[in-house]
Amino acid sequence: MLRILKTGGLGLAALAFTVLAVILVRGAATAPAPTDPAPIVAKAAAYDATIKRDEWGVPHIFGARDADVAFAFGFAHSEDDFATIQDMAIATRGALASVKGKDAAITDYLVHLMGIRETVNTRYESDLSPEVRAVIEAYADGVNYYGALHPDETIAGFLPLTGKDVAAGFIFKTPFFYGLDKTLMALFEGKTGAPSGGLSKEGKNAFLPARTPTPIGSNGVALSPARTADGATRLLVNSHQPFTGPVAWYEAVLESGEGWHVAGGFFPGSPFMLHGHNENLGWANTVNEPDLVDVYKLTINPDNDGQYMLDGTWHDFEKTVAHIRVDLWGPFWWTVEREVLRSEHGPVLKTPNGYFAVRYAGIGEIRQVEQYYALDKATQLSEWIDAMKLQALPSINYIYADRQGNIAYVYNAQFPDRKTGPDWAGVLPGDTSSLIWTGYVPFEAIPKLFNPRSGYVFNANNTPFRATAANDNLKPENFPGTLGIQNNMTNRAFRIEETFGADQSITADAFRAYKFDVSYAGRSEMARIIARVLAVDARADAALKEAQAILEDWDRVADIHSRGAALAILMAEPVVTAEMQGKTPPDPMDTLKDAMNRLTTHFGRLDPEWGEVNRFRRGDLDLPVDGGPDTLRAIYGTREDDGTLSAHGGDTLIMFVTWDAAGRLSSESVHQFGSATLDTSSPHYADQAPLFVGMRTKHVLFTKDDLEGHVAESYRPGQRGQASPEALP
Repeated sequence: MLRILKTGGLGLAALAFTVLAVILVRGAATAPAPTDPAPIVAKAAAYDATIKRDEWGVPHIFGARDADVAFAFGFAHSEDDFATIQDMAIATRGALASVKGKDAAITDYLVHLMGIRETVNTRYESDLSPEVRAVIEAYADGVNYYGALHPDETIAGFLPLTGKDVAAGFIFKTPFFYGLDKTLMALFEGKTGAPSGGLSKEGKNAFLPARTPTPIGSNGVALSPARTADGATRLLVNSHQPFTGPVAWYEAVLESGEGWHVAGGFFPGSPFMLHGHNENLGWANTVNEPDLVDVYKLTINPDNDGQYMLDGTWHDFEKTVAHIRVDLWGPFWWTVEREVLRSEHGPVLKTPNGYFAVRYAGIGEIRQVEQYYALDKATQLSEWIDAMKLQALPSINYIYADRQGNIAYVYNAQFPDRKTGPDWAGVLPGDTSSLIWTGYVPFEAIPKLFNPRSGYVFNANNTPFRATAANDNLKPENFPGTLGIQNNMTNRAFRIEETFGADQSITADAFRAYKFDVSYAGRSEMARIIARVLAVDARADAALKEAQAILEDWDRVADIHSRGAALAILMAEPVVTAEMQGKTPPDPMDTLKDAMNRLTTHFGRLDPEWGEVNRFRRGDLDLPVDGGPDTLRAIYGTREDDGTLSAHGGDTLIMFVTWDAAGRLSSESVHQFGSATLDTSSPHYADQAPLFVGMRTKHVLFTKDDLEGHVAESYRPGQRGQASPEALP
């Protein structure tokens, strides 16, 4: 992985494309031909499924075959979030700049650089089973059917979406969860540490995990019957995501006659439940960041810059040309060309200070959809482990629980099978093939924990060596340094140890209360920063002395009535964010003064109630909200001109899953907004927001019996509003 890269001041100018085409007028000859909807509509007739929406608008999809369910889900998903699905698919084709303009060109370039379409075109049929291809193609058919029926919402040239497009979305997106974009941008920018930015706003909005100015994390906790007061098994599913965009959660329940029955969270463009539960088991995901990227400095032939040295021999680069069409304004566009290089190591970037190759977990991988399908359909721990052994997912922690009372934690990743000795955290010499790893460490050798005696496992984006009680934790010395395992802790991890970890007999009410904890631990970065500010002599500065008194009196609780949270969080957030981004953090005294000025300017005092500052906004709603950055009840806000913070991410879809002592399943959930992602006129645009802000949940209607009496709409794809719920099965 890139730790320190001394390449000089390249900057984003490295992505300035050479314009090889003149500005052209988009006329009838160059505009994409209109899509004939007739074949799409005819193809839809091959599927037989029903969409039932409950009182919250959550879709419940029923069909005889998995493919039937996937088709209807693609249609229902599009009813609520078609624009996001469409943008994401256009991005997978390397064509986002043709719609979003020049700022999206970098995303298109990366699609070419990473060989996304080459991977999907060469491995789609060989690496994916017919069953998985049938499901992702059916999902694409459902999206297409919606688009064909709503041409006013469809961008010219988008239809048809294909199964390859769906697979490509997983291929491109998954490496960015562990931070591949950080390394690529560091190379582009010539930084000597982690980059300050990432992909363009348009690129992020269309495709990638948003890296907002504040850190975003996730929580997952599993309790075995040994840890609960009533002998139940419990699972907390609590990924922290942006509220909107390509990695914002969408809730659904799917049930086929072929055993695919799941409830949980889906990303736009995904037919598979990514985390949640089925009847027998469930899991939560949290982001992990092991070292999964290696950077190599190449030696270039001084007589031929199309060659690099490897094992004493000059090798030709594999060269292609990325043709990127960029929308300008009105009918004007241009096409630019950018050379794309690959070496035996992987993609190559040319910088003013040399050529660098990148090798990363997930390179050339297409089986992500295969693994998610297997996870969704697993019925017991052994089957779930078999699915994990596919090792098709480049990263992501798994926290598992099941009806048998089993719990587990897996620090999942495609760990490169590296040789010992080299400094894999630095820039490696690229002239020897001995440093080009060709496989991954087997599942048996990665960090994981099954059924610890303590009866609980957790992760909150912290080191895997703190996942349960101290005596049961994994030992660092049992894992080689070549795995690049992270060693960090978060406030949320500290608070899990102080809540779940301190309670030997956890009740259902305590389980929920601990999740919605809004406190900062005494060992947290927040506490450390406050201590540093309090150590400053303020006798000559009355305003600073008042601020210190507020911080000293604050109990480190970020509820809406707190009088110290606003000052503390506005002071600490820039410091913690810079540290997490690998940048030199600002002096806390400077950020304290900024916070003091902001609060006095907009609120007339240094200690307004946190709820006056921390706001949850959606449509006409404008509500105070508990929680803050890196609290278990996680809320991250955008700084507004009026001095407030508008929540934009953190807690989103939350699920509490329980199997009682007899193995009976029940679950509850809440979404930050509601099922109607984009439709501001829908009653489900913000109907769950009051529940979310109040830290309350609704029942997940998992079975047909649960759903009975709660169906607000029932229809087949394309027939919404044409029949009453009673008229269709």
